[in-house]
Amino acid sequence: MPHHSHAQLTGDLYRQTEEILQQAVSEWQVLPPEMLSARPADGGWSAAQCLEHLNIYGRYYLPAIEKAIGRARPAKEDSRFRSGWLGGYFTRLMRPGADGMPASRMKAPKNAVPAEAPDPRAMLAEFIDQQERMLTLLTAAETLDLGSARIPVSIAPFIRLKLGDTFGFMVAHVQRHVLQAERAVSSVSLRKSVAG
Repeated sequence: MPHHSHAQLTGDLYRQTEEILQQAVSEWQVLPPEMLSARPADGGWSAAQCLEHLNIYGRYYLPAIEKAIGRARPAKEDSRFRSGWLGGYFTRLMRPGADGMPASRMKAPKNAVPAEAPDPRAMLAEFIDQQERMLTLLTAAETLDLGSARIPVSIAPFIRLKLGDTFGFMVAHVQRHVLQAERAVSSVSLRKSVAG
């Protein structure tokens, strides 16, 4: 597992989150709601469903991260964060490959399956709010020891991940489903241009 300074890890994750937030604000907010609601021809999730799935995770993990930040110790000047084996595994599992596709397919847990037709504007607004909150939390954590506080995993609370691993997992999970949402929007755009 690579070692990172605590500030370097939070800084890298901050930049990645900021890119996602800018895309949501500058590109997705100008799309008609029908584009976000339409499902791709392959039967996958619509962009709105991808956002709802991410929002479900954010509703659990963002408050949990905030509590963990309150419990975390300050980082020592020369200390490094080392990912735990399970936290590193979960993050790698979520992180999309260089081609933008997930390394492995997986089924969403029942409590994180989106509705058939969520309100696209509401989902996008909540997603933007959650990404802004994530930026605030990453800033608050940049001087903390990211291994000194742990967060229970949503599907198995007896498993607890380091704060740094939870941040990494969350950002990788968002990246995975943002790319899925992009593919859904592209699929709908392509169908409209062929039909038109």
